[in-house]
Amino acid sequence: MTGFLSGISARSATKSARSVLASLMASIGAAGLDAAARHPGLLAAIDQHAAAIRDSLFGDMRELTPVHLAGYAEGVREAAVEHGWREPEAIDWSAAQDWVLTRLLAVCALAR
Repeated sequence: MTGFLSGISARSATKSARSVLASLMASIGAAGLDAAARHPGLLAAIDQHAAAIRDSLFGDMRELTPVHLAGYAEGVREAAVEHGWREPEAIDWSAAQDWVLTRLLAVCALAR
């Protein structure tokens, strides 16, 4: 697609991606990132996951857009669910978290 339709498609993808990221932020991001400010171990884990995400999305060579981050988060979540993972109803952020939650929280940190 080029021209006008390409612009509409890009805006639609960005709008959808922002919605995905807002939902992720509401479900785990806000509380998790607040907890990370109080728990250095969680903050370190988030930083490590964020670096790995940047590496996998070539973030050192291009801007990580909402579309990139939302697509990545949806891929992580879908793969985890296929392997039996379920997002917990209540999360104790002061305790160590599983890989999936920490990875999704790192997406929130990058999106912020």
